[in-house]
Amino acid sequence: MFAEDPRGRMWSEACDMLERADRLHRQFFRPSFARPQAASWEPPIDMFETGEQLWIIAALPSVVPERIEVSLGADELTVAGSRPLPAIARGAAIHRLEIPYGRFERQIRLPAGPFTLKQSELVGGCLVLSLIRKG
Repeated sequence: MFAEDPRGRMWSEACDMLERADRLHRQFFRPSFARPQAASWEPPIDMFETGEQLWIIAALPSVVPERIEVSLGADELTVAGSRPLPAIARGAAIHRLEIPYGRFERQIRLPAGPFTLKQSELVGGCLVLSLIRKG
């Protein structure tokens, strides 16, 4: 049996690491210079449509309801708010910080509507929104 080439393994690991860093950067750290309170990350979402109902699920672990804002426009829904840095991290030496903190905002283009917000609740760290078609 031949020994594994360490150069190939190191190259593969380096490429994997760069890919993960790029994915984290795109997902969480989209800098905006337009507003001082601009969002620094976007929560991931899922969207499902069943008949006249549209379900949107946004992953917001450890975000309390008081820090979440939902607004519904003509063809877009916006989920915004903030997740503060945990109190234990203040003054601590941070060795790794992968969970995004600070202001978040996600604008979601809706299918042909119009829609009205029927229900909004936090379930297991996810914001579950139910919208129904008007009319």
